[in-house]
Amino acid sequence: MDIIWSPQAKKDYWQNIDYLEAEWTFQDVVNFIDEVDYTIRLLDKNNINFISSNYKNVNKVVITKQISLYYKINSNTIELLRFWNTYQDLENFKL
Repeated sequence: MDIIWSPQAKKDYWQNIDYLEAEWTFQDVVNFIDEVDYTIRLLDKNNINFISSNYKNVNKVVITKQISLYYKINSNTIELLRFWNTYQDLENFKL
């Protein structure tokens, strides 16, 4: 399957990396990147437990205890929609 990153997913991803670089260690940045890559590989192999979300045809998977990935599976693609930091206000969450 093809993996498609929405513009918002790219923005969220890099914002999380920027935050980790500013507030945590280099190893935390590497760990986050590795976890995202690993999760995407599992999604691609359809080998992951997901959580249904309140959005139609959108699932959620936990990357770290602070960050969840929202995604949609289409016929030949997996669309990454958001990397959401659970400490953010849910009223600001939009897909």
